[in-house]
Amino acid sequence: MNIAQLLSPERVSRTSEISSKKRVLEVLSEMLAGCQPNLSGTEIFDSLIARERLGSTGLGHGVAIPHGRMAGVEHAVAALIKLDRGVDYDAPDREPVDLLFALLVPQESTDEHLQILATLARMFADPAALASLRSADDGEALLAEIRRWDNGADKGSP
Repeated sequence: MNIAQLLSPERVSRTSEISSKKRVLEVLSEMLAGCQPNLSGTEIFDSLIARERLGSTGLGHGVAIPHGRMAGVEHAVAALIKLDRGVDYDAPDREPVDLLFALLVPQESTDEHLQILATLARMFADPAALASLRSADDGEALLAEIRRWDNGADKGSP
């Protein structure tokens, strides 16, 4: 699974402007809506919030993977934000979240959805990958770090 293929430069950002879970989910939703002509940012936000109500998508160690399956999504897409200051995200370790990888997949893509989440969990469990992402200065550097991880640590995955 090549994570970088889910992203595009306009859907990767580093910012100091966001200070709440709700606001970061709104921004991620708008980023994703830019590549989903059939969906609005509000519809995507509603999907992400509905998933959060089932349980926080915070993984711990400052990472969250808000995600959802939606009708109208033709293929898996993602957005990545690195916050300069973490936000309270109801993560299991109670640590503020500063890395958020939002994922949308088609409604019927259960297996693909789970495969992507498993790959993301491997990446975000890698201390070197986390350190590299956190040291990235901007969206371009974040995307480069994701590509670097794809080309190295993810060899041999389906």
